[in-house]
Amino acid sequence: MASYVKPSAVRPLRALVAILCLSLTTAALRAEGDALEFEVQVETVLEHDGGDFLWYHPRAASVEGKHGREVFITLQKHLKVSDYYSGLYVMRRPMADGPWSEPVAIPELDWRQENDVTISVADVTPGWHAATRRLLAIGCQVPYSPTGEQIVDGPPRQHQTAYAVYNPDSDSWSAWQILEMPDGQKFNFSRNACSQWLTKSDNTLLVPLYFGRDARGPWSVTVAQCSFDGQKLKYLRHGDELDLNIDRGLVEPSIVANDNRYFLTLRNDKRGYVSVSDDGLRWSPIQPWTFDEGQELGSYNTQQHWLAHSDGLFLVYTRRGAMNDHIFRHRAPLFIAQVDTKGLRVLRATERVLIPERGSELGNFGAAAIDPSQSWVTVSEGVWTDDARRRGAKGATFVARVIWSKPNRLATSLAMPQDK
Repeated sequence: MASYVKPSAVRPLRALVAILCLSLTTAALRAEGDALEFEVQVETVLEHDGGDFLWYHPRAASVEGKHGREVFITLQKHLKVSDYYSGLYVMRRPMADGPWSEPVAIPELDWRQENDVTISVADVTPGWHAATRRLLAIGCQVPYSPTGEQIVDGPPRQHQTAYAVYNPDSDSWSAWQILEMPDGQKFNFSRNACSQWLTKSDNTLLVPLYFGRDARGPWSVTVAQCSFDGQKLKYLRHGDELDLNIDRGLVEPSIVANDNRYFLTLRNDKRGYVSVSDDGLRWSPIQPWTFDEGQELGSYNTQQHWLAHSDGLFLVYTRRGAMNDHIFRHRAPLFIAQVDTKGLRVLRATERVLIPERGSELGNFGAAAIDPSQSWVTVSEGVWTDDARRRGAKGATFVARVIWSKPNRLATSLAMPQDK
């Protein structure tokens, strides 16, 4: 029987007092007296700016196949109409350092036609489910008109969370399937899109969703707990429903587990928000992201994502105030900084540029643990103007490797950090 978890009070959060230092090449971060350091290596894996499409939404995951470990990147073609995406492509490399394949279209994950409506699945995040030895790709089903525009006045349940399963033993993908949500109008629109999800120690999944009665918003956020048997993802229950009646509400939530708690970062048109939970279902009231001295972070109307290490929690984000007024929604450069997990604030002294800006936006990115030694942030340049090209943008797809000085004990399950 599906159940709804009612909100409950969350204990007050204690302030954290720390002094942290940042060098040009490493970040020294205190964790119980030990210094966690990291280096960043940025690799260009693709370049395309031919006027016909741009590669978009690259996100990485590790896969344990019959020939050893591989790294997959899922990505799509942005077809030069707002939020108009192709079917799914996949790049692969042996381990973390082998040669990359070219992007390969997956026939099972291509568009499908329903009369004059094109159905695609966009905003995909892949992750490894260790118990079933399957790669699970989760995104959102999107209907398009013949001109490539999203259909927002179609029948209910057109915009839903979709998933596909890769079996490394047979080197094959399933077709897209829909995560079935409870009856009623509440979930007529229900998306996991551009969102980090995680696997709990009991092998169930915590899947963040933004949802509402229709495709126009405003939308709310919740986290659904789901079972997965290697073939089917099944809704079990969902947690608190987080609301914000500002513009389109709350969208594109990402969840992470760290230090025996769960953290949720949320997108809103005006600013980013954060919340914390002891169980991944009951959440504290959301609060705007700020730096530790109280100034607003300045990230708005775009994604933030997590990098979790067993010795520290990090946020990857874009923001205002970085001499980047020429960038659409200030979506470049990409920054990384440590999070004060008690006060839910970004430690300004630890902030550093992860991927520099070259005139193009970098807002649609992914972040994941690849193995205990490194985590990756993956992003493609959104090249929309000649000014961006003059500043150096080439439609590149970047992999920024965050190389840890100590093993990440959260990454033993490969692509998605497990709840410990």
